[in-house]
Amino acid sequence: MHAPVLVLKDSLKRESGTKVHHANIQASKAVADIIRTTLGPRSMLKMLLDASGGIVVTNDGNSILRELDLAHPAAKSMIELSRTQDEEVGDGTTSVIVLAGEMLHVAEAFIEKNYHPTVICRAYNKALEDAIAVLDKIAMSIDVKDRSTMLGLVKSCIGTKFTSQFGDLIADLAIDATTIVGVDLGQGLREVDIKKYIKVEKVPGGQLEDSKVLKGVMFNKDVVAPGKMKRKIVNPRIILLDCPLEYKKGENQTNAELVREEDWEVLLKMEEEYIENLCMQILKFKPDLVITEKGLSDLACHYLSKAGVSAIRRLRKTDNNRIAKASGAVIVNRPDELQESDVGTGAGLFEVKKIGDEFFAFVVDCKDPKACTVLLRGASKDLLNEVERNLQDAMSVARNIIKNPKLVPGGGATELTVSATLKQKSSSVEGIEKWPYEAAAIAFEAIPRTLAQNCGVNVIRTMTALQGKHANGENAWTGIDGNTGAIADMKERKIWDAYNVKAQTFKTAIEAACMLLRIDDIVSGIKKKQAPGAGQAPKPKVETEADADGEQILPD
Repeated sequence: MHAPVLVLKDSLKRESGTKVHHANIQASKAVADIIRTTLGPRSMLKMLLDASGGIVVTNDGNSILRELDLAHPAAKSMIELSRTQDEEVGDGTTSVIVLAGEMLHVAEAFIEKNYHPTVICRAYNKALEDAIAVLDKIAMSIDVKDRSTMLGLVKSCIGTKFTSQFGDLIADLAIDATTIVGVDLGQGLREVDIKKYIKVEKVPGGQLEDSKVLKGVMFNKDVVAPGKMKRKIVNPRIILLDCPLEYKKGENQTNAELVREEDWEVLLKMEEEYIENLCMQILKFKPDLVITEKGLSDLACHYLSKAGVSAIRRLRKTDNNRIAKASGAVIVNRPDELQESDVGTGAGLFEVKKIGDEFFAFVVDCKDPKACTVLLRGASKDLLNEVERNLQDAMSVARNIIKNPKLVPGGGATELTVSATLKQKSSSVEGIEKWPYEAAAIAFEAIPRTLAQNCGVNVIRTMTALQGKHANGENAWTGIDGNTGAIADMKERKIWDAYNVKAQTFKTAIEAACMLLRIDDIVSGIKKKQAPGAGQAPKPKVETEADADGEQILPD
């Protein structure tokens, strides 16, 4: 008796699963469509209004998606992808979304034919393994020391960004900065910590061409007593502290009861002697510049300026770390523990300059700096923000190459080669997985297709010609020149991509597509807000016999 109901329930469940898949795929496609037009050098810019009412003009996939406020959970997880990509490799944020959206789009047909999502995911994972194998095959190694190759590579990676119109400028800045802060780990490995040791200082005014990488650091501070202390010191001896040069106040509230008036003088004298003692311990090492992260009292300032020492107080910890890296000084916690080896002698010049209406202190011309500052100048705040975003991407690309010096062709050539190879292999895939595997191969073509669309050329003709050239996995370096839309050899046009970026793009996109396909239900854990004034739910009405008479039994 109960069997038919069970069957009905099962088919309903299947129905709801398909509906959820459909909704997820639509949401993901919507996200992909938003930033599809920002792929490639001839791409459009987006103007965003952020929460505080400011304006952001950019075509960097991650920056656009960061500003979006989407309700659908699947769309939210798509936005996460681009953030992951940005943190991991710094480039390819748009490609990831476009590729993931396409992977889900081709899966839609199979879901409707009642393929099980696990089957599709298995086929996709197999396709991913084969795609990475193809990447390994077509990648070529480069020499990191060869500057012109590095320049070409970074330029082609940020050629799709807004600042590409300023030519080599950003690429030069990025390569200089990452070369300075690279640390050899041995066994041919180099570690580049962009976040910690490269500071980007944006100063509105001047021209973009005035931007430069300083062989040292700069920070937005002036000396403590501008009239008395020197603002320019050649070959300074630098001492870095992170303790206050002022009288120690007790940890808790203390009351001292003084009986005689002389005791008050003794107390003051003790304070003065304590500070003088601190300063003498520092001055023993004949420094020219003392920098502390904490406060510096007037009295300490007096002793230091009397000895001809310039002092800077309340510096950020991160800036202090950078100065230590650049000048070879060691940050000291207590003045009585100072040693000669803690004094930084690596800097060639300390100078305070006025840029615009603010004072900036420069510690530059360092001998072997392991930290640096990139000084960006430009007409407006918006422009500077965009330049900074592009510079971050460029530095990430340079870092990826230093870490893993392998290149793959850009301009959609890699994707086409992967696609052609997977199509060939799909015939040897057994069972039902063959079709999703082939669909994944076709999905890779989304990248070159989008490039062609954004160039404004005839998409179908271009794609057909490219597929013909790539038919048997040959001509791996033939792709689209994003500026003209012409089919060209990527080696000649120097359109390259870092291997890390491509591999990460493929992995992130396919794994995310699999994750979204596996979702068959969305359950909301958010409580519905009650309308104001609704108060408690109304009490259930209990009927009594008396009410029965008043009820109409027959409807009107």
